Amino acid sequence: MSSLLLVVALLAAEPNEKLFQASPLTKPGEFTAGIEGPACDKDGNIYAVNFGSQGTIGRVTPDGKGEVFVKLDGKSVGNGIRFDAAGQMYVADYVRHNALQIDPQTKKISVFAHEPKMNQPNDLAIAADGTLFASDPAWGKNTGQLWRISNKGEVTQLAKDLGTTNGIDVSPDGKTLYVNESVQRGVWAFPIHADGTLGEKKLVKQFEDHGFDGMRCDVKGNLYITRYGKGTVVKLSPQGEVLQEVDVLGKRPSNLCFGGPDGRTVYVTEVEHTRLVQFRVDDPGLEWQRQQK
Repeated sequence: MSSLLLVVALLAAEPNEKLFQASPLTKPGEFTAGIEGPACDKDGNIYAVNFGSQGTIGRVTPDGKGEVFVKLDGKSVGNGIRFDAAGQMYVADYVRHNALQIDPQTKKISVFAHEPKMNQPNDLAIAADGTLFASDPAWGKNTGQLWRISNKGEVTQLAKDLGTTNGIDVSPDGKTLYVNESVQRGVWAFPIHADGTLGEKKLVKQFEDHGFDGMRCDVKGNLYITRYGKGTVVKLSPQGEVLQEVDVLGKRPSNLCFGGPDGRTVYVTEVEHTRLVQFRVDDPGLEWQRQQK
């Protein structure tokens, strides 16, 4: 058989990849009901908070084997996790109003930023230059705020008197901050000005039912949003068109990230079964792409 025919035969024998179909990655019960995060490092490991007990960060290999990576100090409990281009980990510590920095090599944990005026730093987004953005819901009041954290850990309030701000991410061109509001079920776009302030928000999509939680951009600027209570992840275009909706095998998905060998595996933290689930998609995640450079 010629080499060309051999390649054709191998490709023909390979089954078509199934996109947007979820399967479990970890066993139920390995995480607590506080399972959140998640984020992938350059080696493809998935990190999520509250592995085994509250106040931990778990590390899960791409084949689903988990362990405690670090135990946070004192009463700290993590929520959203992000990695910068240098591989440093940032964690929203919602109990102690901190953004923590963790060196993955030494596992040293330090307070990168502290802001007592926060209700709770919840989810984090990271821009190409390393600037962090934090959502800050006040669940009891159904309100929220937004904050910017500079490369030096300086905290600036960007907006207040919003709805229950939760999922957050930055567009591929760095000019738009996307934020969803869990209770009000709106997805909003804020222009990011050159000085770091935000312009007037614009509604991207209003949903009629179920809440939101975590949110991520792919390289084309599409938003992947967890539908808490509905048990799905929705793929939303920047223009507000629903492109896909994926059943994630549990009613309470809390957050998601992109990883895998090509950045096209989405990992979802799922609260009902306290596990990670995964599904393949058609385009890589934005944060994954930045980590490869």
